[in-house]
Amino acid sequence: MNLSKQHWYIISLLVHVLIGAVIFFQKSFSTVYFLISIAFFLFHILKTGNKNNEALMAAAYMTGAEVFFRMTQAVRIYEAGKYTVIAFMLIGLFLSGTSRKSGIYWFYIFLLFPSILVTAINLKIGSDVRNAVFFNLSGPLCLGLSALYCIDRRLTYKQLSYLAKWLLLPIIAMALYITLGTPDLRESLNSTGANYSATGGFGPNQVSTMLGLGMFAALVQLVVHSKNKLLLFTHLFIIGFLLYKGIITFSRGGVLTGLIISAVFLIVYFAGAKAVARRRMFTYLILLSIVLGVASVYSSFQTNGLINKRYTNRDAAGRLKSDITTGRAELLESEISAFYENPLVGVGVGKIKEYREETTGLSAASHNEMSRLLSEHGILGLVILGILIIYPLVYRSKNRRNYLFFSALLFWFLTINHSSMRIAAPGFIYALCLLNIVNENKKTPVRRQRALR
Repeated sequence: MNLSKQHWYIISLLVHVLIGAVIFFQKSFSTVYFLISIAFFLFHILKTGNKNNEALMAAAYMTGAEVFFRMTQAVRIYEAGKYTVIAFMLIGLFLSGTSRKSGIYWFYIFLLFPSILVTAINLKIGSDVRNAVFFNLSGPLCLGLSALYCIDRRLTYKQLSYLAKWLLLPIIAMALYITLGTPDLRESLNSTGANYSATGGFGPNQVSTMLGLGMFAALVQLVVHSKNKLLLFTHLFIIGFLLYKGIITFSRGGVLTGLIISAVFLIVYFAGAKAVARRRMFTYLILLSIVLGVASVYSSFQTNGLINKRYTNRDAAGRLKSDITTGRAELLESEISAFYENPLVGVGVGKIKEYREETTGLSAASHNEMSRLLSEHGILGLVILGILIIYPLVYRSKNRRNYLFFSALLFWFLTINHSSMRIAAPGFIYALCLLNIVNENKKTPVRRQRALR
């Protein structure tokens, strides 16, 4: 049977719905799913020698699946998802090299390491230095290696659509998994705090972030890949479903980030589209507005109106909360204080948690990667932030074809300000703003230097 690409796409969506259901009823299958995913992509990467950027597609898939693997305990190593993204990026660099423009990100990676020595000196006796370093540097390293792979790498518009597809598929599996485990919200909810019952018992912040990213990936597919009504309404349903699942986590950061980057994408795509595509997008906007309205009203109904109070910063009794940041402001203040006291080299990688406990008595991990970079890396952290923010804008000034640029950069910036870099997504998505997007028929060769050989 000769199936079209459209049929294969629908089948792949249904397969991931099935994966979510199977893992819910047989959790141990999550480990099998993890291993099969790695084997599948390794086979295709080695088969083609990464000719079609299979390593990038693999990294996108593992980025989308990371939180799902964590919540289902697919492997014992908590950071396994992030390490697989790093591994696929290393394989891609080995096979395809990196751009001659990559020097700035080699320098970025180099700047991450001096604070390791500070950590070795400053951490309390008995602290696990290796754990502290790996846990806190894995996110920035994931960003650095992804950036080395993506910078000025030629990707066609079709490949960019494939990338969104691979990112979306495992998020659909995760969404189905948490749906099967969610109780009747109208009976179980009694506060406006983070709702663990709607996230499979896992951290609502991370789940919300991935659902927001999945919603965005589905929107990209809707705009660039909905060639007929079947795909159009399939993507509309996915967007509405993921938005609803994100809203009922009661974690606002991921949902708002997803909505913001989606709006930015629509504006950028509309600005660069031709007249026919613009008329089609007006239809999309009307349908998306309906989906947004239905998801919001249904979420309010399912939560007995508590979600309305959450988004207006009120408690279950309707009283306005004094701290809209839910404690993040205090964490930010302690990190800025650490930077002022240790401006040259910072307190060291992973040390800020100990510093905060010693100075404020509060034992909590950072939620803000920007302030954490300053507190743990000192003035080098400021240089790192300068590189990460300024260089993509400079690159964009000479390459305006990437319609994901502003959404990717914004996703990174907004996510690291409410969820730090606990997952691979902000680092990997950041790197996508460095891609050089070309038309399918453009075959101009690119001179690359080999990396990691």
